[in-house]
Amino acid sequence: MDTFREIMQKLAKMPEQERKRLVDAGMARCICGKCPDYNTCAKNAQEGFYCAVCRSFNCISYDKGCICPRYPVTSDLGRKYKEFNLRGSEKAHRYENTIRGSKIT
Repeated sequence: MDTFREIMQKLAKMPEQERKRLVDAGMARCICGKCPDYNTCAKNAQEGFYCAVCRSFNCISYDKGCICPRYPVTSDLGRKYKEFNLRGSEKAHRYENTIRGSKIT
């Protein structure tokens, strides 16, 4: 099993407080505020951790030069796909690639 799947399965079994603690620790290492894609809307919507949660849901509508692949949590999570802000979650990328044979990168 790859790292991403293993982590997601462990997270699903964790108590909510422990998951929150892990998210808070990841946010402490967050680089979203330095990303060219990060904008006032993302800041106001508190989307400052979108590179780990894998998508900006409301605010980022085009890629100005995403730096998320350089984010340490990205490699810690074992992510394979590098389009973070606009293309959807790691889970969505994997689904597309597996079910439809798409080559989204």
